[in-house]
Amino acid sequence: MRIFRTFHFILLVTAAVVSVGLTAPLHAATPEEQAVLAPVKAMFDGMAKRDAAAIKAPLLPGGTMVLMRDGKPVQITFEDFAARVAKPGTTQIEERIHDPLVRIDHDLAVVWAPFDFMVDGKVDHCGTDLFNLVRVDGKWLIAGVADTGRKDCSVK
Repeated sequence: MRIFRTFHFILLVTAAVVSVGLTAPLHAATPEEQAVLAPVKAMFDGMAKRDAAAIKAPLLPGGTMVLMRDGKPVQITFEDFAARVAKPGTTQIEERIHDPLVRIDHDLAVVWAPFDFMVDGKVDHCGTDLFNLVRVDGKWLIAGVADTGRKDCSVK
């Protein structure tokens, strides 16, 4: 009986440790990860305002985007992207990422995150964003973006 209780206790402690180890990183972003995510948020804020200068501010000049659409890559410069999004329009746009995976090595970082692109408050398309970032003079800048875009989104 005593062996059973000891085994049961060890099993519970192990389960608790494994559970905390698996869930903790999903909920807390380190200050360094938050710094990497800041230019992504700034770009999204600029997009929502349709402000080309605000869109380009967190971007490394000369960078590009590769947007996968219907299984084919569409490549666009940051300049062209900002100009396209900044065109006046009556619709409200917003891009949201969820559960970002951030990896950092010195002055290089990547962010991989599922996204929803909203038009007038409704999901228009979704997919996964991939951001490549570099730190220049202590400031994180988006050097490249790739995404998948599809219409078969589940409503959240």
